Amino acid sequence: MRLLNIVRLVRVSHYVKNVFIFLPLFFALKILEIEILLDTFIAFIAFSLSASSIYILNDYLDLKYDLKHPVKRRRPLASGAISKRCAAFIATLFLLSGFSLMLYISLEATKILLLYIFLNILYSVYLKHQALTDITVVAIGFVLRLFIGSSVADVDLSMWIVIMTFLLALFLALAKRRDDVVLYEQTKEKVRKTIGGYNLQFLDMAMTSVASVIIVSYIMYTTSAEVIQRIGSEYLYLTVLFVILGIMRYLIITIVEDDSGSPTKIVLKDRFLQLMVLLWLASFSWLLY
Repeated sequence: MRLLNIVRLVRVSHYVKNVFIFLPLFFALKILEIEILLDTFIAFIAFSLSASSIYILNDYLDLKYDLKHPVKRRRPLASGAISKRCAAFIATLFLLSGFSLMLYISLEATKILLLYIFLNILYSVYLKHQALTDITVVAIGFVLRLFIGSSVADVDLSMWIVIMTFLLALFLALAKRRDDVVLYEQTKEKVRKTIGGYNLQFLDMAMTSVASVIIVSYIMYTTSAEVIQRIGSEYLYLTVLFVILGIMRYLIITIVEDDSGSPTKIVLKDRFLQLMVLLWLASFSWLLY
């Protein structure tokens, strides 16, 4: 049971977010190069370990808010399953291990990791309490994952990948804030300070707007002459179908079902979303490779 609590504390399930580190390899047609793939996998582990230390810090600073949350109050720190001293030791161990591992792979990637850590410490201490700034920092974190993957694999990043990654992360962060607002309206308990900076009308409009921009950006990407020439296929636009259906499904989960508290859990449990991701990945890979 203690091991399970540690797994929950470091949020192993959230490591799925870090697959963005592999995207530069995928789009640069290097995902099958074993040596580069191995280095990127090590960078993935290093980043995941470092991110876990930030999750622990965030949980420690959010204790009084997590205790008011119907789900977060069951977290190991909030529930008392793991002591603060033990959590601090694990956070330090994971941070040093992640940093050392990344330094072994790439100095440039280590610099980006340090920027991520610094930005997220600021986020945990202050920035997450500022409306709009909080979701922007979250989105930037996903972009930094791309730059780490790009640095380790020594490939250039397309502006399209950066733009769409930022927009998708922003979309997911807005959905998560919406869940917090819904919870506040139901219980009148503020689970985070930024609740006062948002309301359902704004978040629904913002999500719809960002979703539209994501779809348009992806269509522009798949029909770009530069991309068609590089990939060697003019049928990339067909994958737009899976992107549209995936975005719409997430909107249904968020707005209709009022269930968007954890994007990671949604992706891991929703079969329709998983199918869209797999179909997009399969069709994109077939056209790309």
